[in-house]
Amino acid sequence: MSPRDHYEVLGIARTATQEEIKTAFRKQAATHHPDKNPDDPKAAARFKELNAAYQVLGDPQRRAMYDRFGHRAEEPGSPFASGGPFAGGVVDFSDIAIDGILGDLLGVFGVGRGDKGALKRELEISFEEAAFGVTKTMRYDRVVACGNCHGSGSAPGFVPDTCSSCNGRGRVRMQQGIFPIAVERTCQHCKGRGTVIAQACDRCHGTGLITSQNRIEVTIPAGVEHGATRVVSGAGNCPRADRPAGDLELEIHVAPHPLFRRHGDDVACTIPITFTQAALGAEISVPTLDGKGKLRVPAGTQPGTTLRIKGKGMPRRAGIGRGDQRVDVNIDVPTSLTDRQRELLAELAKELGEDVTPQQKSFMDKLKDLFG
Repeated sequence: MSPRDHYEVLGIARTATQEEIKTAFRKQAATHHPDKNPDDPKAAARFKELNAAYQVLGDPQRRAMYDRFGHRAEEPGSPFASGGPFAGGVVDFSDIAIDGILGDLLGVFGVGRGDKGALKRELEISFEEAAFGVTKTMRYDRVVACGNCHGSGSAPGFVPDTCSSCNGRGRVRMQQGIFPIAVERTCQHCKGRGTVIAQACDRCHGTGLITSQNRIEVTIPAGVEHGATRVVSGAGNCPRADRPAGDLELEIHVAPHPLFRRHGDDVACTIPITFTQAALGAEISVPTLDGKGKLRVPAGTQPGTTLRIKGKGMPRRAGIGRGDQRVDVNIDVPTSLTDRQRELLAELAKELGEDVTPQQKSFMDKLKDLFG
């Protein structure tokens, strides 16, 4: 009986990309691995078939040979077949990340990139701190080597023994009938450490790791944006006592400001002015990131006008100078008037005529044109 087509075995099209081939093998391996199907006598055969298909299609050169010659490229006499110059090697499955799918399957194959000790935390700063930069002291929990046993996992006075299964390598090589070549995997006896614990440390219970509070100072540059990240090397978790700590990634959260809003390198705020100031023009005080500032309001300023104060915004991302401050003008209309004030406004309206409401005049002219 001739073997099935490798593409059919993996359930993919012949046009599949290398990433699609890898994904298909990962899913199929998770389903048909013999350890996950102990009561199925055919599981080993199916897994052997899957592995053989992936060994060919997962290698672009061997795949090209297979696409051209079919199974003949794998027959005895082929350089990739049993007895060929490339047979009997060791396959590295480290790029096939099946993490979290089968649990024990990771240990069987020694696959997955593993925990690098990376840690992610959020750091909140104020709007002003984002504008001018700040050095913040941060406290957080991280996993570190146990100080009681110095990361060995053994109780004081005891020394870890060399693992007899892997001779201290932490990895073993296996050759099984379902595999055409040898495969290295993590030693299950010592979990890849190369040593075994005779008497466990009371504090870390033999893991060599504990959770401890860490304190660091982080310098935030001026002009940082909400959602930006900072990486602190070596400030993350220790994945294993004999490995260096990973990195700490900080995501910056900028707290909202009661007055200011950010638009790129510019800072915006809304300022109310009186009708008189808008009509006659005036110099007013406005808040800025640097304190109080002066702004000239031109005569005849309309509601919704945006004025600018040069160089009072955020430090530019290019590193030269600062953005501007935008001031959105809002005309503050009084809600209560005295009799005298009403009298004066009525006289002003009579004096100005329709010019007192130029926008209304324009609207009425449009209505006249529309309805004749």
